[in-house]
Amino acid sequence: MSFRVYFVTPDGVSDELVMAAVRGGATAVQLRDKHAEDAAMIAQARRLRALLAPLGVPLIVNDRLAVALAARADGLHIGQSDGDPLRMRAALGPVAILGLSIETGAQLAALPPGAVDYLGVGPVRATATKPDHAAPLGMDGLARIVRAAPVPAVAIGGVGAPDIPALKHMGCAGIAVVSAIASAPDPEAAARDLAQTWSHA
Repeated sequence: MSFRVYFVTPDGVSDELVMAAVRGGATAVQLRDKHAEDAAMIAQARRLRALLAPLGVPLIVNDRLAVALAARADGLHIGQSDGDPLRMRAALGPVAILGLSIETGAQLAALPPGAVDYLGVGPVRATATKPDHAAPLGMDGLARIVRAAPVPAVAIGGVGAPDIPALKHMGCAGIAVVSAIASAPDPEAAARDLAQTWSHA
């Protein structure tokens, strides 16, 4: 799996916006919606899975294990308060992708060995996308966690194309964005800029 440009969807995302991001170069999609009913989210995840699978782009569901299983998504991403990673791994099976949000070095130190496939590390900076986020890590804090991470680490939270050279240099596997794509006038072009910047950094 490539995490280079990891698109995390805003609430109420349309299928069209997701596909525009992928056409531009998004290499992974996390379906995140804090307000949708499970049934609606399962239906959308199934549609997106059918569209993304032929392109080799994995669909990862945020937080909701039942949705990920019902939709046969490629994986699940959980936060620190969303449950035990080992229990989630047991429910998903060995093949599915499992990601975990890491906000502090202490959380990284407590990571159960072998439970997850990648880490979403952040927020790097304060962001309006998630008002209840933890204290920002800053680039130095991010670098410390990335260096110590036993699995690929993706930077998230207030990061964009200008940060990519530094993120790549410190060893990040990719950049996770919401508004940098979703709020852009041309989401496909915004995703393409991120993908090209990553490739050339």
